[in-house]
Amino acid sequence: MPKKKRFKSNAPQFAYDRYVGTDPKLEAAFEEELAAADIACQIYKLRTQAKLSQRQLAVRVGTTASVICRLEDSDYEGHSLSMLRRIGAALGRDVRIVFATPGRRRATA
Repeated sequence: MPKKKRFKSNAPQFAYDRYVGTDPKLEAAFEEELAAADIACQIYKLRTQAKLSQRQLAVRVGTTASVICRLEDSDYEGHSLSMLRRIGAALGRDVRIVFATPGRRRATA
């Protein structure tokens, strides 16, 4: 059975096939990393669209710029729902959680 193509270009598909393959544990870890990177990217995009610095957003949220910096880091995995709601409120956005079928990612910003 041919492998399902996950990426539009060949290089990331090759890396995925080589290092993740069909190992369920590696696939789950990969999905978790994608989710963390997606959250970080969304926070960054919303902040920059609002033309705010990390320090300015931190003041609105009631935290420090280093916390905002950490939340925008794709390697950070400690996003709390309460902090995401505070950031959403500061940026005039709602936070929505979607329970999706595994393997069907839906990015929103």
